[in-house]
Amino acid sequence: MHHRKSRPFLLAAVLSALPALAADVPVADGRFKPTMESLKDYRCPEWFRDAKFGIWAHWGPQAVPMDGDWYARGMYEPGNGHYKYHLEHYGHPSQFGYKDIIPLWKAEKWDPERLMSLYQKAGAKYFVSMGSHHDNFFLWDSKIHRWNAANMGPKRDVVGEWQKAAKKFGLKFGVSEHLGASFTWFQSSHRADQDGPQAGVPYDGANPDFQDLYHFPAEPGDNGWYSNNPKWHRQWYASIKELVDNYQPDLLYTDGGVPFGNEVGLSMIAHLYNSNAARHGGTPEVVYNCKQKSEGRWIEDLERGIMPAIDPNPWQTDTSIGDWYYNRNWKFRPVSWVIHMLVDNVSKNGNLLLNVVQRPDGSLDPEVETMLEQLAAWNAIHGEAIFGSRPWTVYGESAVAVKGGSFSEDFKYNSKEIRFTTNGPTLYAIALGWPEDGRLLIRSLAKPQGQNVNNIQSVGILGCDGKPAWNQSAEGLLVTLPKDRISEFTVGVKITGTDLTNVPVEPANTSLTPDAQGRLTLCPLDAELTGGIRTEDRGGQTNLGFWDSGNDFALWHVRFPSPGKFRVSAVCATQNDGREFVVEIGDQRLTGRAAKTGGWDDFVAIDLGLVEIKAAGPAKVKIRAKDAATWRAINVRAIEFKPES
Repeated sequence: MHHRKSRPFLLAAVLSALPALAADVPVADGRFKPTMESLKDYRCPEWFRDAKFGIWAHWGPQAVPMDGDWYARGMYEPGNGHYKYHLEHYGHPSQFGYKDIIPLWKAEKWDPERLMSLYQKAGAKYFVSMGSHHDNFFLWDSKIHRWNAANMGPKRDVVGEWQKAAKKFGLKFGVSEHLGASFTWFQSSHRADQDGPQAGVPYDGANPDFQDLYHFPAEPGDNGWYSNNPKWHRQWYASIKELVDNYQPDLLYTDGGVPFGNEVGLSMIAHLYNSNAARHGGTPEVVYNCKQKSEGRWIEDLERGIMPAIDPNPWQTDTSIGDWYYNRNWKFRPVSWVIHMLVDNVSKNGNLLLNVVQRPDGSLDPEVETMLEQLAAWNAIHGEAIFGSRPWTVYGESAVAVKGGSFSEDFKYNSKEIRFTTNGPTLYAIALGWPEDGRLLIRSLAKPQGQNVNNIQSVGILGCDGKPAWNQSAEGLLVTLPKDRISEFTVGVKITGTDLTNVPVEPANTSLTPDAQGRLTLCPLDAELTGGIRTEDRGGQTNLGFWDSGNDFALWHVRFPSPGKFRVSAVCATQNDGREFVVEIGDQRLTGRAAKTGGWDDFVAIDLGLVEIKAAGPAKVKIRAKDAATWRAINVRAIEFKPES
């Protein structure tokens, strides 16, 4: 543990050593140059391909209020829930700002070695520490500025201690940087209330004495995810270079695409690769993650999302068992969700980086520790199908419609969803549930008449010593499972043979149909989403959220078994009054008007009127904005069809 009272902070000296142009930044000598062409020579290291599963500590001062993600920004935005919480618990942000939250982060129960032991037992092969979030607070021992964990709050080198613990337990070590977006993200701290008793009183971010935390004011129009200000580009580069040079991580994650129009960001990637290659005989063993297509130049990361099929290049999902920062109002994900996400990713050549949410004091809630124990037990049986594996010719058999991409991670998996992996000569088929009838049909391993393929020699069940009964036909490989379930979450089948290949499987019917009472409820998880709409949990249920663009829409495929009339309603919440939307059923259109509700969690049913289904068969239901130009966001929990008697 490293304690100290004060030290010099040398940002000015660091920046003065940099050239004037943002693109002309120091890069370690080596074969990689800061160009897309040069970075084509990068190859993903085998350790990352073998690892499959990492755990992330998305943790820092923003955990203190226990009010969730983006607190440091939201507390300066009237109308935001964080702003309301801050007023009620800390006071007005002109008097008590984010700088005053930081000293409250003590991490008094943080035991990195104990936690790393839990993570290693749960199956993690790499661990990622937060380096800096958008709040511009560094979790490493930095000379750049005073706002760092070694100097304030816990007064511990959080990155350094995490790294030491990871090495002790044999995990590769990474750091995540969310700093690129910080400059524009934090500009709300410079403003003031527009009305009310504190109208016009500047928040503490407007005080020049604290610009090293809240940044200097942005130029008009500089409000994108990444700032266009070269001065900020240089500050970012100096900070991340210090982090990379001092800690030499095995992985560096960027929250966004390659920063700043590629130029500065490509320099950082080249510096990372070259400096790492110099320590590994000329071949980089380091991984760079960011949220931009790479064609193999780095490892593409999908936030809270999945790939629709096998990607030829290794990739990664980053997601969380709850909110990104500790949120007292969120319910944690069940272990089944984690396992299914892991299996699905691995079958498609991907990894899973899972944020395990920590309390402000550094401890874990009891249910989180239980989840880690369950994950450890599952991996003890099924790990051979996961770690060190590679994809098969197809990722699996699926009836779930998946477009793939970020912010799409909630799917209704069941025992008919099968995923494949290979490890050496062995093929594994993992069903995402245990069939109720105790029989698992793997249709991809059918034995078509007259074809010399899928010559199966042995079949086993992971976790079972006995040999299951099985037979093979033109319909598929049928395996009779043990009477006692080995897992509530999956069935792992281990298969050997010759000429194992995929026999094409017709996709199952994915149309939604009315229930026994004739009612049809269209839920967010069944929708095909366009644009920025994505599913989110509000008030303990899933809804369509982030519907900020009037050009976006959601679509469902349905099947009506018979003609009939239905009363249609939409269950919505919004803080924007009078937003009009349209629900289309085939060539029929119903218009709804979403009045302002009590909040984004307060849903009300809006009656849209009657629709007549004139013939049985398939149909498409679509919800869209009536007028894209005047659209403002709403959340949608469901569209409901109730038969008219």
